[in-house]
Amino acid sequence: MKVELQEQLAWSKKYRKKVHALFQRWSRKPPRDLDATFHQRHEEVFAEVDCLDCAHCCKTTSPIFKARDIDRISKSLRMKIGAFSAKYLKMDDEGDWVLQQAPCPFLHEDNSCNIYDVRPQACSEYPHTNRKQMSGILGLTEENTHVCPAVSSMVQKILEAGVGRK
Repeated sequence: MKVELQEQLAWSKKYRKKVHALFQRWSRKPPRDLDATFHQRHEEVFAEVDCLDCAHCCKTTSPIFKARDIDRISKSLRMKIGAFSAKYLKMDDEGDWVLQQAPCPFLHEDNSCNIYDVRPQACSEYPHTNRKQMSGILGLTEENTHVCPAVSSMVQKILEAGVGRK
């Protein structure tokens, strides 16, 4: 991971309490422009950040695999669904299918993905900061602030701009 991306994650760790307080305020009363604020920051940050320079999400967390993801990926790998699931997946405490291990077994050394064209929906939408109704995923977004340097940067920019302090 590039040094500046590591530094961004260090910022999230240093300001964990401040970030948590912001998300708590938003959980109680989301700003009307929360979606627009995140979408604007998402565009700004991803104009500068290349996920291939990081892949921290792929190295440390697992996406949720929906049935259609499992079907699509297993077909692509020419595996039976049961064999694919047995080799790569487990059910978590919440009843979701997730990877058995981290880093992701489909992650290459250069941070590219072996199944990129058929990757799980959760991967293709990550870090979810350009979704509608951000207020519904504030807990996930707060967690992602500490996993993804891009989300950390977005939240830092939002905090510095004073958005949602009221």
